[in-house]
Amino acid sequence: MSTAIYRNPFTFLEVPWLKDMPDAEVVISGIPFDMATSGRAGTRSGPGAIRNASAHLVWDSPRWPWDFELVDRVKIADGGDVDFPYGEPDTATDAIAANARQVLDSGKTLLSFGGDHYVTLPLLREHVRKHGPLALLHFDAHTDTYEDGTRYDHGTMFYHAVQEGLVLPGHSVQVGIRTTYTYEGHPFTVLDASWVNEKPVKKVIRKIREVIGDKPVYLSFDIDCLDPAFAPGTGTPVAGGLTSDRAIQIIRGLKGLDIRGMDIVEVAPAYDHAELTALAAATLAVEMLYIRA
Repeated sequence: MSTAIYRNPFTFLEVPWLKDMPDAEVVISGIPFDMATSGRAGTRSGPGAIRNASAHLVWDSPRWPWDFELVDRVKIADGGDVDFPYGEPDTATDAIAANARQVLDSGKTLLSFGGDHYVTLPLLREHVRKHGPLALLHFDAHTDTYEDGTRYDHGTMFYHAVQEGLVLPGHSVQVGIRTTYTYEGHPFTVLDASWVNEKPVKKVIRKIREVIGDKPVYLSFDIDCLDPAFAPGTGTPVAGGLTSDRAIQIIRGLKGLDIRGMDIVEVAPAYDHAELTALAAATLAVEMLYIRA
């Protein structure tokens, strides 16, 4: 186990840069984009905040309660942030897609750090281009299936995903929802926050697995799925969410699912306190890497 000191890792978990580990199996990618927000802006700073918070997790290896070290099972590299000109969402969308395409075409798995949730749409398109339509496992306070948003909107991605045939609605699950949506004809199975908080974790995991079945999965985690007590640094906080512990336990329970791509989005460090939100996101990312390993 490495020495327990605080240091800025620069890369997530101090993994090598992608240029130094071209044979990496999993690539971390930051997407500093917040031009599609409807609430508080600032998620462009999310990728850096998550990387910085991962400094608190470097010494804890292997990560409790796992009994192996990540580096012994999977090669992970940090590809840095996607580069695009500020103020051009169409160009940014193309850049996000091009970066994902390059990673996926090289046979690697992509774990992306947003950025606002809009970034999931171009990411999904590229994952589907590579793998075909996917089941969506979506953690959030909002369904993001609203039809009346603008062209670039972090609340409409999954409406467009259904319209474009990117996801398999009958095998897709949304977890932690606690805002209104059109219930009749809603395309996905919803496990709302009250239900998830009341039921045993094993029952929640069992229901997720039951809906997804053996389908390949895209996992998208909006940090506002967590209650603001655990993740205040986000653009659209909603009281009544999941605890960090419950979310982590659910993620651990996904081991064995055929997860083809992952993202964590909506960390807005300007509204964070004591790195609570960034640390929660970094910890969830580590758990995602462990279930991948």
